[in-house]
Amino acid sequence: MIRQTRLVYGVLAAVWVMIIAWQVVEHHRVTESAKTDLRGRAKEIANTLSAFIRGLQFRGAVIPERLEPVLNELVNARTNELVKSGELISIALLNAAGERIAEGGRSLDLGQKDIVQEGERWGRRSVTLGYPVDLGASVTPGGVTNPTVVLPPRRDFTNSLREGGRGFPRREPRTGEAGSSNAPGRATATAANRGVPDDHSHGPEPGPGGPPSWAPPPPPGPQAAEGGRRRPWWARRMDEKEYQSLIEKRALHGLVLAMSTETMRAAAARDLWVRSVIAALASVSVVGLGLAWRSQTRSSELEVRLVRAAELNSRLKDMNLAAAGLAHETKNPLNIVRGLAQMISKQEDTSEEIRQKTREIILETDRVTVQLNDFINFSRPREVHRSAVALSSVVGEVVRALSYDLEEKAIRLQIQNGLPGIEADEQLLRQALFNLLLNAIQAVAPQGEIQVVATKRNSTEAILEIRDNGPGVPPEHRTDIFAPYFTTNQHGTGLGLAVVQQIVLAHGWEIECLPNEPRGAIFRITHLKLAAKS
Repeated sequence: MIRQTRLVYGVLAAVWVMIIAWQVVEHHRVTESAKTDLRGRAKEIANTLSAFIRGLQFRGAVIPERLEPVLNELVNARTNELVKSGELISIALLNAAGERIAEGGRSLDLGQKDIVQEGERWGRRSVTLGYPVDLGASVTPGGVTNPTVVLPPRRDFTNSLREGGRGFPRREPRTGEAGSSNAPGRATATAANRGVPDDHSHGPEPGPGGPPSWAPPPPPGPQAAEGGRRRPWWARRMDEKEYQSLIEKRALHGLVLAMSTETMRAAAARDLWVRSVIAALASVSVVGLGLAWRSQTRSSELEVRLVRAAELNSRLKDMNLAAAGLAHETKNPLNIVRGLAQMISKQEDTSEEIRQKTREIILETDRVTVQLNDFINFSRPREVHRSAVALSSVVGEVVRALSYDLEEKAIRLQIQNGLPGIEADEQLLRQALFNLLLNAIQAVAPQGEIQVVATKRNSTEAILEIRDNGPGVPPEHRTDIFAPYFTTNQHGTGLGLAVVQQIVLAHGWEIECLPNEPRGAIFRITHLKLAAKS
């Protein structure tokens, strides 16, 4: 049974560990799924923003006055199918060195440069995600791809060019040049030499019949080129060093998004709460199953013990019946011996010595007869026939039967007035009270004191106490005195209190021995059922 119990407990523990591990794995999966969803939304925002920048660029350039308001509006949008409210914190466009070109929303800490290379950095309340900018092909009139550049603000860019001597002077178109009405090369002029659309313009609208006043003149010879590649119109007046510096600082390389993790953390917290409830229920279930198995095991053990006890009781009952029959049959020869001893002692020619011997025989036979009577009484089955019994009446009858013993030792007996009526078997109750009072009479010294007290415990139960001021019962013997043949009296049989306990238990009551302060003992019977008043 112990091995089986250990096996069951081990299985329950293994199941509990599996459930807890499963919940941990599932919570990790849900958290990673929420992170993946957040990454997916950030990727969608990055793709949409890249497409928007492709739409804004013209001739490889993007005007910042047109770009940054859109970035701020995207960050601060309250309702948007692409961005949830408050989820996008900031946007930053970066060059190849990881420096900001343009940004919207809250300023970002870009200490970790590898974020741009499709990396990520998770914080407590936000995540920073980096993506390369997908700007497609930006083709010059010569068919060569140029980088997309976010130009400086219009005024700064123009002033820097003018300060460097490369402003855009007002001039009239010359014969043969692009823009002249009779120019043979007019068909080859590019849109870049004609200016930019209205929303990208750096100056007033072009006048009728010619290029705008701020348009740069074409070079006298072949256009400035870098390795054969033609520059966009806005860079033709720059030298190579200035152009390369501008490309290095203002060419778009990547973008960084800062996303709030509040939604992800809320989803993870909800899932954690659910997983915690499941884990708690699993723990309670496992503990409950363990306790149920323990109770079932104990119940099985108790059933086995009860079966064995029933078998033993059955055997003891048979032995008791046989012993009671033997004791009853032994009484007849003892009566004969006692009668013969009395006859011998009454004969006239009997000597005094023989008379003394016959008196001893009579005393011994009486003692053995009392023991046999107690044994027969103890082995007799207890069948309780309950009825309403006046406790004061039963106590009075028992006191009258013991009046000789009380007077012989001059014992003061105090009986409480108004003893209640109870439900009991009157004959068995009388026998139990007789044994208890006789035990008290034998325990107290001459001129001792005995009390009979009954109190109501509640509206349905009463307590009966037999108190004396004798030597009392030692604490280690207060339970043993109810065992058969246990006695501290040299002249006792050790069955009187055992019979009392049998009667008490047959009624469903309880009896215990308590100390009586300052000296003596109290035999208390509890759970006596009060008789209903008629």
